[in-house]
Amino acid sequence: MLNDFWETAPPAYKYAVFGGMGLTAIGIIIIVIGAVGSTPALTFVGLPFIGAGVIAHMTSLMLRGRAVRKALKDAELREKGRRQPRR
Repeated sequence: MLNDFWETAPPAYKYAVFGGMGLTAIGIIIIVIGAVGSTPALTFVGLPFIGAGVIAHMTSLMLRGRAVRKALKDAELREKGRRQPRR
């Protein structure tokens, strides 16, 4: 049965993805408020939020890659176990 990765993804991956999206959104909102309100200091306050969001997204990519590699390795081991040795 084919599963969507999101259904089988580890919880750490899901937290990292949503955390990255949330931090990036907060940073963009702060920058927009700073730009509209002509507050340059507030504009710079939003940059670390965007940076943390990007780092969280990169972390989620690493977590996803690790999960996919583990799943492929497990599938390969299961496939080897099913095959009968040749004589």
